[in-house]
Amino acid sequence: MRLPTPPPAPENILAQVDPGMLLTLLAAPRSPLCEGRYLHWDVLRHRTPPAGLSHELWWLGIKLARTALAQVLPLVDRDGEAFQFAMPEPALRALHFIDRDAAGQILMDAPVASPQDRDRYLVSSLIEESITSSQLEGASTTRRVAEDMLRAGRRPQTPSERMIFNNYQAMQHIRVIGQEPLSPPLILQLHQRLTAGTLDDPADAGRLRQTDDVHVVDPLDGKLLHIPPAAASLPERMQRLCDFANGKESDSPYVHPVVRAILLHFMLGYDHPFVDGNGRTARALFYWAMARQGYWLMAYLSISNVLRRAPGQYARAYLHTETDGNDTTYFLLHQLDVINQAIDALHGYLKEKTRETRATERLLEGAPSHGLFNHRQIALLTHALKYADARYTVESHRASHAVAYATARADLLQLAELGLLQQQSQGKRFVFLVPGDLSERMNQLSAAAT
Repeated sequence: MRLPTPPPAPENILAQVDPGMLLTLLAAPRSPLCEGRYLHWDVLRHRTPPAGLSHELWWLGIKLARTALAQVLPLVDRDGEAFQFAMPEPALRALHFIDRDAAGQILMDAPVASPQDRDRYLVSSLIEESITSSQLEGASTTRRVAEDMLRAGRRPQTPSERMIFNNYQAMQHIRVIGQEPLSPPLILQLHQRLTAGTLDDPADAGRLRQTDDVHVVDPLDGKLLHIPPAAASLPERMQRLCDFANGKESDSPYVHPVVRAILLHFMLGYDHPFVDGNGRTARALFYWAMARQGYWLMAYLSISNVLRRAPGQYARAYLHTETDGNDTTYFLLHQLDVINQAIDALHGYLKEKTRETRATERLLEGAPSHGLFNHRQIALLTHALKYADARYTVESHRASHAVAYATARADLLQLAELGLLQQQSQGKRFVFLVPGDLSERMNQLSAAAT
């Protein structure tokens, strides 16, 4: 990855500018944006500046506008310099959409808030985030294999599977601790859950790094991207981060709850307090912070799925902050966009699932037992029509819908009795397979009733 070019220091520009030109610049309207975007110098220097201005003067005007918006945070870099953030128009607009969609009601034909679908969508989201968050940090198993492992309750067999399994367990644990104040022991406990059985030294799970040889490098070319703070400073830095995470609305400066969650994510990644698993822990803490502030929809979203599609932008958001005076606005805007992309993806997912479910229901129309099929069975048949090689067990069905073992068993046995699944014994348990002519069998059920 190419490192961004640091911007020229404002004081250096001022030392070289003509006083008359400076007065002209100060008298002109100034915006923190360029073409509606909060651009870093590394990008801005390739744009055409306004008439009569050099790139440096143009940058100076933008920096003056940003300085007027900047709010200093009680968080500092490795040299003790404070981080700051601004709330330009794109941030305000993105926060409005998140406040509307992630903390309020989501309106669509099959809302995620529906009691009959809520648990199923939640399980799917936890699985998606667990897989993609682990893949961001090197897990190499396929999504299908990982999903089958989690739904069936199979023990992980490889380091990649263990990473994903740990992530799934940790995401479930966040729902339990969602209202607890953040503390260093809680962060260490979360890291231990995420990394148990995956580190070279098992003692590093749930322990702050002891040395200063942990650096962030580009996985492709090995280029050094970031040097975290010294290990000796980590206990104090972690306590400072917890104090910030537990802040109140009356604190000054006021930090919007979503912004606070994003900055918690940023700082954990910046501090890199662990030998490994920092990214997973940072994203998990983001989910904790959002849940604690009542953004219930976040439990159904996967931000890692969005990040995985453009990992370079994720890294550049950190680099732009670090190379431009600790301005976290770059990272803030990137993450706000990620959250809104994840919300849009959920809308698309729900629409597609609604379409698939209705298609399944149409195949069953007229069947004498149609009215007896519950939403879990219809969801399973919808999945089976799409994946002919799928295998179902009582445990996988129970996990997918968060129901009791007996309920899951009854669902599957009824479908097998009707010929919509094929029941086989595998050791001490039953496995249910998809008949090759499932859609035809469903049609026959309907035709028999007419």
